[in-house]
Amino acid sequence: MSLYENLLLQLDNGILTITINRADKLNALNIDTVREIKAAIQQVYDDPAVRGAIFTGAGEKAFVAGADIAEIAELSDVNARSFAERGQEVFSMIEHCTKPVIAAVNGFALGGGCELAMACHMRVASENARFGQPEVNLGLIPGYGGTQRLTQLIGKGKAMELMMTADMIGAAEAKALGLVNHVVTPEELLSKCLEILSKITSKAPLAIGLVIDCVNAVYDKDEDGYQTEANSFARCCSSQDFVEGTNAFLEKRKPVFKGL
Repeated sequence: MSLYENLLLQLDNGILTITINRADKLNALNIDTVREIKAAIQQVYDDPAVRGAIFTGAGEKAFVAGADIAEIAELSDVNARSFAERGQEVFSMIEHCTKPVIAAVNGFALGGGCELAMACHMRVASENARFGQPEVNLGLIPGYGGTQRLTQLIGKGKAMELMMTADMIGAAEAKALGLVNHVVTPEELLSKCLEILSKITSKAPLAIGLVIDCVNAVYDKDEDGYQTEANSFARCCSSQDFVEGTNAFLEKRKPVFKGL
């Protein structure tokens, strides 16, 4: 865990909580923090003891209040593309992780913070959360996948409005738009995420991962989502978890899934 300077990692009961720990900077994402997020999500992929993950921010003010503007100001057309592509790669790893990942949004989720939250499979927000993509205020656009994921989540018209006006929205509006799954008090935030993950991780791990794959296929223009679903359904039917799940149902007992 000491490998990280800008993150705090805590593993409890199979759930890895990843806290962006730059509270004095409102947890803004700099290059080093993005690099550490990549290493942390790789741990979620690789460690069999990890069954799910939560991303959150240190302190009470912010989840992640954007990118490090000092670093952004140094970008040029020579290095800006690779800067964006590196962030997109890391956030794609989160999106395509076959273990459930939830964003616990406590406070501001702006710019790269909103993009990080949207890369997670679900978002739970505290009542004081604020979301936005204010990059046009800097003469920029979102670069870590925000133009794509915000449109997917809330629709073209509203996504255009939010990105072009740079308006922030509160947690209640974010939930009404479909950007957020649940809104709770700050005190309930992590417990709500753990409640959801506890329910998910009690199910068949292979099936959970394949649900993630199939839903992501909806947005992949190079993939036939229906074929992905049929292939995944067949894969489930060849698994030990499928045999265990159906036998447990018929025998009226709780299944014991092994992810095989």
